[in-house]
Amino acid sequence: MKKALSTESNVLPALDISGFQIDDHCIGSKWKVENEERLVSLIAIVAMGQSLQAGTIIKKLLPSIPIFTFENLKNEAIIKFKVQDKEQTPRTGYPRYQRDGLIFEIISWIAAKQVSGDNCYLKDPHTSSTSQGLDGLMIELNEDCDEIIKSTIFEDKCTEHPRPTFTQKVIPAFIARHENKRSSDIIAAASTLIKLSGVNDNQAMLMATKIIDLSCRHYRASFALTSDFDTPNAQGELFNGYDKIVNITQNQRIGASLIVDSKLRDWFDALASKIINYIEQLDEDVINV
Repeated sequence: MKKALSTESNVLPALDISGFQIDDHCIGSKWKVENEERLVSLIAIVAMGQSLQAGTIIKKLLPSIPIFTFENLKNEAIIKFKVQDKEQTPRTGYPRYQRDGLIFEIISWIAAKQVSGDNCYLKDPHTSSTSQGLDGLMIELNEDCDEIIKSTIFEDKCTEHPRPTFTQKVIPAFIARHENKRSSDIIAAASTLIKLSGVNDNQAMLMATKIIDLSCRHYRASFALTSDFDTPNAQGELFNGYDKIVNITQNQRIGASLIVDSKLRDWFDALASKIINYIEQLDEDVINV
């Protein structure tokens, strides 16, 4: 059985998260790796289908160990972090951009989970590199848990071309959401999240109607970025034009950045290798049950 991380390493969360103002139209959230060992294990646990366990680990700063593992589950997870650029059968990995996108989406979820309150509920991240659809959704309920008071839609991008991706992909996607042209999936996701608070199906559906209320709607565009973007000017240039999402306040537009300390793909290659190593060292056993 893989041993728990040391007490010292578990004191620190996976990410250091700081907020700041980008410009008059949006605020920023900057993420830097604080505890790489913890980040690696959390990504692996999520990839093995155990996001509930990962969420508990994050909120309570518990040792980063999955509830259970077995050989086929380990092998399935390992393939998600290997690169296979040419199509072949059986699959041994995924194209690099898909693999890196999966890792970054999980990191984005971890960041949201770290700062979320007791009445916040997050859509689980995808566990496959080829999954499509809504990147992320977080809802916050009031103290009585009978009304949505805040919703946040995520767009997570891991690309060497962040500026054109922001203007040509993220903003149009957010505008479509803002005009409620793509509502069925967020209504369905919100209903599922609301049910986690313990309400019945009918009440969950009634509460989910608040998800289309723009007064409580927030948008978070998240990018994996090199240190070149770790300046106020670079952040301002990247997220310039966020005000195309109209009739909301500055705080409802969030520009989030994971800042890495090397070339983007090299950093994800190194992290993926550490995730694979973590999974390979897990023994087949039932843990923490």
